[in-house]
Amino acid sequence: MVLVVVCLLLAFVEREWVLSAVCGGLVAIVPQAWFAAKAFAHRGARAAREIANAGYAGEVVKFLLGATGFAAVFILLRPVFPVVVFGTYIAMLVIQITGSWMLLRQ
Repeated sequence: MVLVVVCLLLAFVEREWVLSAVCGGLVAIVPQAWFAAKAFAHRGARAAREIANAGYAGEVVKFLLGATGFAAVFILLRPVFPVVVFGTYIAMLVIQITGSWMLLRQ
């Protein structure tokens, strides 16, 4: 939702920034979603080994998806605005970390 709001606001400032913002946000969201799906696929004490292995594998794939995402953005996207890409990426990470912290506090 935050990414949609950011993109709508950027559309009023500079329309060419919107695609860079979408790509930066997706580079943050897609790998994290992959990791969450893999890390939380197993439950229970009997699945401890599977949980640990899924966490390790999910983290490796998350890193590779992020690196591949940035490479694809900077190779395929024209015009690209690096400040917008990285700014949106960092904003999405801050939101993910803050949201996780808030959930764990409860």
